[in-house]
Amino acid sequence: MLLNSSLHELKRRDAALNIINSKIKARDRSHLYDLTGLSGGFPIKKEDIDLLETYAGSAIFEEELQIQGKKHLGGKKILALNRTSSGILASIMALVKPDEEVVHYLPQLPSHPSIPRSTELIKAKYREFNNLNEFEIGSKTSLVIITGSTMDHEVLSEEEFLRIIKISRSDHIPVLVDDASGARLRTVIYHQPRAMDMGANLVITSTDKLMDGPRGGLMSGDADLIDLIKSKAHQFGLEAQSPLIAGMVRALEDFNSERILKAQKRKKEIYQILINDLKEIKQTPTGFMLSPEGLMNELKYLNVKHPLSPMEAANILAMILLREYNIITIPAVGMPGASPTIRIDLASKDAQRLDQNYIIEAFKGSLLRLKTIIDDEMVCRKLLYD
Repeated sequence: MLLNSSLHELKRRDAALNIINSKIKARDRSHLYDLTGLSGGFPIKKEDIDLLETYAGSAIFEEELQIQGKKHLGGKKILALNRTSSGILASIMALVKPDEEVVHYLPQLPSHPSIPRSTELIKAKYREFNNLNEFEIGSKTSLVIITGSTMDHEVLSEEEFLRIIKISRSDHIPVLVDDASGARLRTVIYHQPRAMDMGANLVITSTDKLMDGPRGGLMSGDADLIDLIKSKAHQFGLEAQSPLIAGMVRALEDFNSERILKAQKRKKEIYQILINDLKEIKQTPTGFMLSPEGLMNELKYLNVKHPLSPMEAANILAMILLREYNIITIPAVGMPGASPTIRIDLASKDAQRLDQNYIIEAFKGSLLRLKTIIDDEMVCRKLLYD
């Protein structure tokens, strides 16, 4: 197999970053199009630069973060972490003991790997559900996690949200909401309340997903729980440092939902054109996507026989999009365990610079390119790793 381990995924990511590096050096950043929806940014002000220090910076920016974070997420207290996954790990380490249990509810399986991996790390048990009729908590359940929006932007209904929170809170079990992109998708597109306003104890979001902040985790929640998690985060170096906090503060100040709403409208136009040729294309709230299984079906429609797994085919398609069309998607640059679904997010800043015809041609052209090389292992390996 060409791609069957975390090490392979890491090498593919390294190759993608090398390609991006060479493209920027050969031309400039403007010829590259990050359509992942999580490119983020670092929108600090000139006067912030002299304060990007370990202690002085933290003193200033953490105070501002409390104000902006509560506006965005609600809750009583805010905590900044170096990644959303770090916040999930710190929460499980702080609130769950070995041999206790984490129960996870999400709109579509499987979970983001950070949740079961964190649970396994402390030798606790883990169960996940995506059916409300099957959901249950046990005598050893010490934390319930809800995913508001999956890696492929499947969004949990408000009804399910409220029901899971009610069941958990009735047994005095704290609820942590993994709202990485959902803190914006759910509230802006689906008009759902913030997680804290629905009764959750904790919520964490990614400040680079559908907003222009740095890659980091922004957590809000009950003050006593935040203090426990903060203590654990500092013990293991999971907390955000002052430069990251400064970027979060400015991104929260600048956040405007208008770009998300415009993307929602634009994706409908592009989708209607693509669906004529690509039967497996699916809409997302702010764009469209092709799952690995959908890609396999598209290849069948083209009468293409090949030895690749769905994940391998999706990763090769992502590398073709990057190499030949300068389009960055998650399967090309994602960390090990990231979703292999090819997703085009029109809320990305770079999408505003792209004509819709270019996006359509890139998607269709990349699929045809994949068709011509899919049975050549040497060429596929070169695309993934060279």
